[in-house]
Amino acid sequence: MSAYRKKEVLSWCLYDFANSTYSAVIVAVIFPVYYTGYIVGNDAGLGDLWWGRAISLSMLFVALTSPVLGGIADFAGLRKRFLLGFTALCVTCVAMLGSLKAGMVIQGFVLITLANIGMEGAMVFYNSYLPDIASRQYQGRVSSWGFGIGYAGSMLSLIIALPLVKGGHYALTWLMVSAMFALFSIPAFRFLPPDRSKNLMADSASSISKGISHTFATLKELWKDSEAKKFLLGYLLYADGVNTVIVFSSVFAATTLGFATGELIVLYIVVQATALTGAFAMAKPTDLWGPKKVVMISLVMWSTVCVLAFFVTEKAHFWAVGTLAGLSLGTVQAASRAFFAQFIPKGHESEYFGVYTLAGKTSAILGPLVFGIVSTQFGSQRPAILSVIMFFAVGMCVIHFVRAGGPNVS
Repeated sequence: MSAYRKKEVLSWCLYDFANSTYSAVIVAVIFPVYYTGYIVGNDAGLGDLWWGRAISLSMLFVALTSPVLGGIADFAGLRKRFLLGFTALCVTCVAMLGSLKAGMVIQGFVLITLANIGMEGAMVFYNSYLPDIASRQYQGRVSSWGFGIGYAGSMLSLIIALPLVKGGHYALTWLMVSAMFALFSIPAFRFLPPDRSKNLMADSASSISKGISHTFATLKELWKDSEAKKFLLGYLLYADGVNTVIVFSSVFAATTLGFATGELIVLYIVVQATALTGAFAMAKPTDLWGPKKVVMISLVMWSTVCVLAFFVTEKAHFWAVGTLAGLSLGTVQAASRAFFAQFIPKGHESEYFGVYTLAGKTSAILGPLVFGIVSTQFGSQRPAILSVIMFFAVGMCVIHFVRAGGPNVS
């Protein structure tokens, strides 16, 4: 196999560009504030609680189903069709967000839960293409390129969203995200390696049964692999912190520091620019130094972000914290994906990344709930943001003892 296949790598990276429009506008910046503040009302932290519930429930569903669906996808050869189905679910639900009015708490909860299931479910199969399109010595770089181009997608979507939000055109903002997600996903469906199965219905019961059996076999293999098991435990812990900061960062900035929506968008554009810088700057070092070292560096940075955010009282200071968070985000996500890819045997990519997703999304269940509960109990988001640091600290301790994650380039 060549070092990497250019057409496939580009189409794979463009899918990250596509889904990052959702991550930026819907999960991180505009919709959380819109839902918690306008749809629910966040004076007593109730909006935080409902937002945390939606994220946690969607992550729980994806966590429980992804290993099984990954096994079915690998065994039955249906990976691309699963990717398409989950993408379509997210795109459709995001387009429907424009129907929400103030007080439609449950309807908004259902739509964002389903949209997030679609987005996060698709990522299981998207991630699993990495070992197929790049040889090991380039996987760290290709993983970083994907995230880097994804951050560019986040910036572009926010730049487009800024005048729409200032004009109060929220429904058009959600439609823009839906359209960009759908449009830039097309190359992935066209150029990524095709499914092996030609007939979706052929022997489907047998495929599902054997796919589930393969999933349990994969879980047993990972359980016996002490290093992979330690990595997944560490990843579960520190990813909880990362996911919690992502889904509550804009709510924290708006509620605690008084950022207006326009200011939030500009701030997040800057954060995405620094994340892009971090992803590309650490692309080659991830292969040369090894993903473990890069992950450890980024977790120290994340811990620093939490401490600084606790003490910040001025908007100007929060810009500096956001810049550091962006650099941390750009390194930890790409390095973690490349780290786990080292454990995967050929032909089991979707199964293993299903388990990877199980760890990552299970982690996103506890963190948002803890943040929402602490915020409600203390009547302040500052203790809530400080509580996140324990996920980074404990995760870093576990990763330290993993005897893997060395350089991809000898």
